[in-house]
Amino acid sequence: TKTPPAARLILKSANISKGSSEPNKEKVGFISDSDLEKIASIKMDDLNANSIDQAKEMIRGTAKSMGIEIKD
Repeated sequence: TKTPPAARLILKSANISKGSSEPNKEKVGFISDSDLEKIASIKMDDLNANSIDQAKEMIRGTAKSMGIEIKD
């Protein structure tokens, strides 16, 4: 069974309904590093990643392209 899309999990963690239309200019929200790790571990099996760190980088990229920042 497939897990929900990473984008949906990111939006849920950030408590927003949609990403930014201009992610380079407009930031619409943020998620914590622990949220990032949680999403990465959920998506681990679906991603082509060998480690949790690789999975986190993939999710980080998805979040960035949606205008969502990662706060440490």
